[in-house]
Amino acid sequence: MSTPPGSSAPLPSPDAPAVQALVSFLEHEAAPSIVLDTEYRILAANTAYQRQFGVSEQQGVLGHKCFRVSHLYSVPCDLAGEHCPMKRARETRAPDRVLHVHHTPRGPEHVDVELRPILDSRGEVVAYVERMTSLTTASARPNGGGLVGRSEAFNAALAAIQRAAPASIPVLLQGESGTGKEMFARALHEASPRARGPLVIVDCTGLSETLFESELFGHERGAFTGANQRKIGLAETAHGGTLFLDEIGDVPLPMQVKLLRLIESGTFRRVGGVDTLRADFRLVAATHKPLREMVEAQTFRQDLYYRISAFPVHLPSLRERRDDIPLLVDSLLRRIGGGQRLRIDDAALQVLHDYAFPGNVRELRNILERARLFADDGTIRVRDLPPDVVQAPAAVASARPGGRRQASRLALMRALATFDGTRGELAAHLGISERTLYRRLRGLQAD
Repeated sequence: MSTPPGSSAPLPSPDAPAVQALVSFLEHEAAPSIVLDTEYRILAANTAYQRQFGVSEQQGVLGHKCFRVSHLYSVPCDLAGEHCPMKRARETRAPDRVLHVHHTPRGPEHVDVELRPILDSRGEVVAYVERMTSLTTASARPNGGGLVGRSEAFNAALAAIQRAAPASIPVLLQGESGTGKEMFARALHEASPRARGPLVIVDCTGLSETLFESELFGHERGAFTGANQRKIGLAETAHGGTLFLDEIGDVPLPMQVKLLRLIESGTFRRVGGVDTLRADFRLVAATHKPLREMVEAQTFRQDLYYRISAFPVHLPSLRERRDDIPLLVDSLLRRIGGGQRLRIDDAALQVLHDYAFPGNVRELRNILERARLFADDGTIRVRDLPPDVVQAPAAVASARPGGRRQASRLALMRALATFDGTRGELAAHLGISERTLYRRLRGLQAD
């Protein structure tokens, strides 16, 4: 056994009794798990890992570096610009958790990684156990439905959702219009213990006080003109599941006190009713409005704000996750194709990459919906894009002269330095076509 620099603890071998005992214990784990030494080498993998990630001991996983197997990197994750849980666990002697995009036989996937250090009698780290959970609520490759992304900003929001999902804490999704609040709320619901219950969506936009109360709490027959029969409210419908209040900043001020009572006590009365009813639900709210400023302006109740914002999650704008645009374009073209195979050429994709997208993903979809009507051969070109998009100043480049080109160049250079897979795998990792990758490589050589 060898000793790594800066450590007095010898590295265990795969055949060491302690490692074998740990592997035997991990066989009872439902989640894919591996044992790592302090130099990133995989010492053992349980059956669940081999099944989930399509590998076996015969394929030579044991003895290889974890960053090479999971990411196809040639260096540890922190040297490739990502968070490395082993580095944190080594420093703190405590577990660390991170959301990574892993390379799998099916392609890139979001994986929730929990790493626990194994300490010897002197408190020195001698090995690690890494437990992995693949996420089904989002995709890191082109997908015909649901959340899609793999950028740092997107992964941060997704990781926050995963943290909050097992608890019953109220979650407030904050982001611009078109950032996918309903899709994130659905992902939160599906990852929660209430996934088998209903997800009930309440659109708070444009509802008067009376209509909002009737929609949320329901009403009794004869409660008002036109109430010819009893109506079950959405809060009651959400019993056992999740109640999603979309654009909660639009809730009429007089209704906010009744909403607060519902959230705090879980009780309500139908309009025109006298019986107190109870609803058990998990609350998720969303808004694009500045609620803190509204509280200061006394247009939103302070007590309600603190009740719904126990776990705030920032949903990034498309400008913050610009690296996801090729992946989103591919996914959206699959969704709107209607059986037709659609694609986009590199020049048109570059225009979209540089556009500011004030309407975010919703606007991107609308642009592609329009462009496909002009793409007679199934290929969207610059001429098929709306003139205001083509003629708009390049959002990235205008922020700093040469900024977009320099950032793209540095990102490609870093990927070349850290990635250890094939050119096709590198293109997939970057979310671009192989043709685009070769074009960028030629440009890099020309520089």
